[in-house]
Amino acid sequence: MKAPTAIPGPVLRGIPDGQALPDAPLADGGRLSRLKARRKLWLEAHFWLGAVASLVLVLAGLTGSALVFWQEIDGWLNPGLHQVQAAPAGRAAYLPLSRLVEAADAAVPPGARHSTLFYPRHDGLAFWFFYELPVPGQEAATVLDVFVDPYSGKVTGTRTWMRPGNPLDLPLVSFLFELHYDLLLGWDKGSWIVGVAGMLAFLSMLTGLIVWWPLTGKWKQALTLKRRASAERLNHDLHKTFGVYSAAVLLAVFLSGVYLTFGDQFRGLVGCFSAVTPLKQFKSTPLPGVRPLSLDEAVARADGRYPEGRLYWFSVPDSADGTFVLTRHFDFGGVFMGRRQIVVDQYSGAILHVAEPLAGSGGNVFLQWQWPLHSGQALRMPGRILVSLSGLACAVLFATGLIRWLQKRRARRAVLGRRTVLPGRP
Repeated sequence: MKAPTAIPGPVLRGIPDGQALPDAPLADGGRLSRLKARRKLWLEAHFWLGAVASLVLVLAGLTGSALVFWQEIDGWLNPGLHQVQAAPAGRAAYLPLSRLVEAADAAVPPGARHSTLFYPRHDGLAFWFFYELPVPGQEAATVLDVFVDPYSGKVTGTRTWMRPGNPLDLPLVSFLFELHYDLLLGWDKGSWIVGVAGMLAFLSMLTGLIVWWPLTGKWKQALTLKRRASAERLNHDLHKTFGVYSAAVLLAVFLSGVYLTFGDQFRGLVGCFSAVTPLKQFKSTPLPGVRPLSLDEAVARADGRYPEGRLYWFSVPDSADGTFVLTRHFDFGGVFMGRRQIVVDQYSGAILHVAEPLAGSGGNVFLQWQWPLHSGQALRMPGRILVSLSGLACAVLFATGLIRWLQKRRARRAVLGRRTVLPGRP
């Protein structure tokens, strides 16, 4: 992030800020003037976009760096809830999923609704169930956690994950989610601030790339730090290189963050260009005299058609027209990990919809990639590490951009100060 000033732009014909331009042929004078004016406009846009989004961007970046590994961190902090004694046969010794859900249901108050149910990442972990419990007079529900040993069916623990009120009274990872998504202001108040900051950060990154682009093709200078540089030049180069090397990841994270915040509006915009099919639009059709399927039967129906990959999370119906939604992760191409979501009718067992990362309408495919990109799971563990590091890059870009702005502000004041003491000037 750099401030707009009357001093020449950051790099023109490979010349750093503040240095005089060499004499150019007269024929190029007009072109140089146009390039200088254009860069100044892009520099102003880059500065103001980054300045407005900066504080939110730093908070979202630092918390996001940790939340990439939110399940692992919560497991380290609360081993008594998460860890179980694995059976020698591993997952083959799991009890039926329906029995595990029944055990979790018995541990929550009446009226609690099923939310997301996470499948264990390895054999030594419990199932992690989320429930929403409506609070009279409150829009936001209390969110409860239940942990169930998949081998014995015993509940290993329960806790409150989120509730209206004091966010400092929440588990650490839940607190980080609140700070990341709505700045502790509540979803209805704070989320739009985070979403707008994400849009501004996306535009700031694009304008920064335009300002950085080497007009004369001096790519080595544009992509490296200058050796034995002054403190000012080193800070400039750090801002430049951190921005360029993190740009691809940050652009994907910013855009997907806007989607996760403004989901309905984002889908509506994408729907203007390609068909979009929200999962919530699918409903089960009750059949007279037909009992609902168990969770195990629904999983078996989905496995019969899509056996590859592993179950990551699922949801079970809470109403007569609700559906099973089964989310599977699977590897493809030797590098990527995709997310397939299968919607199953709870009576007929029919597969109502499949959200694929590589098939379907362009709009559905585009939206299906947003969460894997935001979390880094699209590139498996290397991708998660990259997204985590990109969150730290946000703090570096803010710090170097702020230092650069202060440096240029001092330089401008020094120039103005010198002008006031010249003979003949008022």
